[in-house]
Amino acid sequence: MKDDTIKLLRECNAGIKMGIASLDDVLKHVQDDKLRNLLLQSHETHCKLGEKTRDYLEKYHDEGKEPAAMAKMMSWVKTNVKLGAEDTDSVVAELITDGCNMGVKSLYRYLHQYQAADQEIKNLVMDVIKAEDTLAKELRDYL
Repeated sequence: MKDDTIKLLRECNAGIKMGIASLDDVLKHVQDDKLRNLLLQSHETHCKLGEKTRDYLEKYHDEGKEPAAMAKMMSWVKTNVKLGAEDTDSVVAELITDGCNMGVKSLYRYLHQYQAADQEIKNLVMDVIKAEDTLAKELRDYL
């Protein structure tokens, strides 16, 4: 049970870090103030959720993990290539929507993989999924 809890927390924390990095990468390209505020609000939400996961990891005496280097590199390349070709709010919305969808998919996979995790941690993961789903829906107007 404790093992599944820690593994789920690690994956959740790494995903949140990836989301924050992606938001940081695109924010400088945003032109619309409403979109910028939406992304900044999401950034703040992700930071708070990241703090919660770090607090839980400390409680379990675990340092967590960083996102996979290959995933970080591929995300950075995709972001810079797409925005280099077309630096628009629509591309920003597309990139972040893709990231949200990938995050939701991964988190559901980890929830099923680590079924013995504490319910409190599963609830935290569901909060992250909800934040990702909400952001993806709010970005639809910019696609």
